[in-house]
Amino acid sequence: MIPDFSRDDISVVSHYLGKIFIAFAIAQLFPVFVGLICREFNPVIDFFISIIACLAFGSILLYFSPSPQEINWRQGMTIVASSWFLAMCFSALPLYLSGHYECFLDACFESMSAYATTGLVLVKDLDHMSHAHNIWRHLMCFIGGQGIILVALVFFFRGGDALRIYVGEARDDKILPNSITTARFIWMVSFTYLVICSSMLAIVLLFHGVPFMRSVFHGLCIFMAGWDTAGFAPQSLNMLYYHSPAFELVTIIIILLGATSFGVHYAVWTGKFRELREDFEVKILMFTVFFTYLIVLVGFSGYTYQFVDSFSFFRTTFYQIISAHTGAGYTNTYSSQLAQWPELALFGVILAMGLGGCMNSTAGGIKVFRIGLFYKSVKREIRRLAYPESSYIKEFFHHQREISLDDTMVKTAMILTICYILLYLSGAIIASFFGYSFIHGLFESVSAAANVGLSVGITGPSMPVVLKFWYILEMWAGRLEFFAIFILVRFLVKSVKR
Repeated sequence: MIPDFSRDDISVVSHYLGKIFIAFAIAQLFPVFVGLICREFNPVIDFFISIIACLAFGSILLYFSPSPQEINWRQGMTIVASSWFLAMCFSALPLYLSGHYECFLDACFESMSAYATTGLVLVKDLDHMSHAHNIWRHLMCFIGGQGIILVALVFFFRGGDALRIYVGEARDDKILPNSITTARFIWMVSFTYLVICSSMLAIVLLFHGVPFMRSVFHGLCIFMAGWDTAGFAPQSLNMLYYHSPAFELVTIIIILLGATSFGVHYAVWTGKFRELREDFEVKILMFTVFFTYLIVLVGFSGYTYQFVDSFSFFRTTFYQIISAHTGAGYTNTYSSQLAQWPELALFGVILAMGLGGCMNSTAGGIKVFRIGLFYKSVKREIRRLAYPESSYIKEFFHHQREISLDDTMVKTAMILTICYILLYLSGAIIASFFGYSFIHGLFESVSAAANVGLSVGITGPSMPVVLKFWYILEMWAGRLEFFAIFILVRFLVKSVKR
């Protein structure tokens, strides 16, 4: 018999949620610091209000559940799912106070989009948003890309507890011997790339005549959203604002790094460069990038869409595919122009978004590793039918080590893939009820659920409230890969019954 939720579960969940929200209060000191430097005193007040709210909420939870206990699997999943939802609500408070959102729901939408590294936005007049609020939007991307819980792992959790939390956030590879050292390695990699890549972006902007401080600010923001495949930008025109092929090339490097498994990063960092050539998942990613781009090219064949020249055509279409497949959501074209693409070309972008990047990376979507498992399982079944019945057929692949394919891997991959496909279709159907075409509704739904951020113009402050709620749910479920949310729902139902 499966153990039911009890009051002890509520106490454990409340205790660690309290600690996590103390950490959220500390994280908001960074935009306060930026606001003070830029002499933006009203935004600083907004963040102090939010900090007080987080400290009060966290302190109340710790007061009523002071004694930590060992975390079991259902408690770990509940902590993960509830912390993401509550983080959305509390982190939206300074955004709403900024005056750049029509209602608190819009600010919540933007907050979840940032944490889930989606990149869909409902902000109004972004070009005149304060530096403090703007850096907070991108800092949420940076925190969410590594994982909200990954911050807490470094400070608040013990070994066994850490693993149950780590897995709940849709990660299943321990790069180092335990989850805490793995979390520290991930943050070390992220901060190292932060220094290197944001400097590269700033240098490109300096060559284009952008003032030094503005170059640094934009480089920092673009890296935090690009490395975490979130797609936020400090300006409303996104990549179009910069009018720079060199800048776009640097962002392609950053988002490809972000969509690559941290296990591969660890291998490269330790001198095993052959992993880039031999890793099964990297091979599948490269194949699906070019396959989906081929679909886009076929979609444009015979179509009279006006590009300035062939370079402009390649620059625009290939950038959308890379951005879609990695889940970055950066775009160098207008959403209205993207909506006018041929349906087959749009389907190629939808497929790229739905497939997503690598497992244990900052990318969302189904993940190409699971697609590779389907390929290997089909190959194994063909060999099984071709060989004598007495033969024992095994299929191997290299993913940081030699792995033997087993039925449990395939079954788990199948379940999650079906969940993603159903989620994608649900958003398209709901959008159809509000008069949007099915292909555009599917595009927007996949962009939300796969945590991408590309848009054909549906997402905006004036979109139906039902769609706002549904896209928030899609971003949340897609980022955590369903199971943590299923456990949270069961926890809430049992708690109410008691």
